[in-house]
Amino acid sequence: MKMSTLVYLQRGDETLMLLRGKKKQDIHKGKWNGLGGKMELGESPEECAIREVYEESGLQVKKLQIAGIMTFPHFADGIDWFIYAYTCREFEGEMMKESPEGELHWIKTKDVPTLNLWEGDRLFLKWIFEEQFFSAKFLYEGERLKDYKVEFYSF
Repeated sequence: MKMSTLVYLQRGDETLMLLRGKKKQDIHKGKWNGLGGKMELGESPEECAIREVYEESGLQVKKLQIAGIMTFPHFADGIDWFIYAYTCREFEGEMMKESPEGELHWIKTKDVPTLNLWEGDRLFLKWIFEEQFFSAKFLYEGERLKDYKVEFYSF
């Protein structure tokens, strides 16, 4: 199982999105995504999220907000992915002109669902933007979403 993070930085009515396209063997190539990546040995999910945001954007996270947790069984090469999803409204620094993962763009949050996203992303982004904490499982067959299950929680 791959453990990873996904972070959606927000400022006002915009969300920072990454158009993936720099790596040759990238399952996400051509798709829009938040920032994040695989956890390294010994890292907490928060440490991973902070590191990945900095590596992919040059921005320094000041405060994360957990948004949800997701599993993607057999997503790529038969490997299960487990993802901690966060939002972040408190960050500083100067954004890189060019990310090692792709192109960074501030997108109006209301327009994010119109981007070329994975089908499941349209579902969980709605929950994230509505600030509904969730645990979800997404089943894909190739690039097609076959099924999903979700539970919502309140604190």
